[in-house]
Amino acid sequence: MKNFLQIANGVDIMPLLFAIQRQPHLWDKNTLRTRHKQSPHTQVSDIWLRFNDLSPYQKSEEYSGIVDEHESINYPAFSELPQARILIFSLLARVEGERLGRCIISKLPAGCSIDPHVDGGSHASYYERFHIPLQTNKDCLFRCGDESVLMIPGTVWWFNNAIEHEVVNQGVDDRIHLIVDIKTSVMK
Repeated sequence: MKNFLQIANGVDIMPLLFAIQRQPHLWDKNTLRTRHKQSPHTQVSDIWLRFNDLSPYQKSEEYSGIVDEHESINYPAFSELPQARILIFSLLARVEGERLGRCIISKLPAGCSIDPHVDGGSHASYYERFHIPLQTNKDCLFRCGDESVLMIPGTVWWFNNAIEHEVVNQGVDDRIHLIVDIKTSVMK
C-alpha cells in the first residue's frame, strides 16, 4: 500500500470510547468543519480536542481565515477526555513527532459518507495525518486514491491526505475515529 500505513495495533481504545459515551454533550460544540458550505464532512459530528484558535472570528457567521494555520490550541474537551491524551501522546512519541496539530474525534453515522476530497492548504502539507479507529463496522471503507482499507478499532494508521479520499459507511454502526495531526520529519 502506498496511501495507507498501519503503524500500530492492539491499542487500548476502550477507556476513550467509554468516556465519549458518558459525555455526549461534547459532540458538535464546534461546527466549522462540518457546517461550512463546501465541507465534505457535512454528515459528520466532531469533538474538537485541539484546533486552531478561532476566537478572533467568533463574531462572524463565516470565518474569513486563521491567524496561524500551523498552531493549534487545546479546546475544553482536551481536558475532559484525558483518555484521548494518552493515545495522542503515545502516538506523538511513536512517530517522533516534533509538533502536535489538530486533534479531533469524528463520528460518521451508519448510512452516511464523507465526500471525496483532498485536504488542502498549508496545514495539510505541513502535518502528517493519523487515524486511531475507536469504533467501526465491516461495511465502512476508507478510500484514498485507488486503495481502500477497513480500519479496525485499536489500530493506528497514517494516510496520505494529499490524495483524494472518502469514507463510506454502509454498515449499521457509527464510525468513530480519533484524528491526530503531527509534524514529523521521520515520515517525510
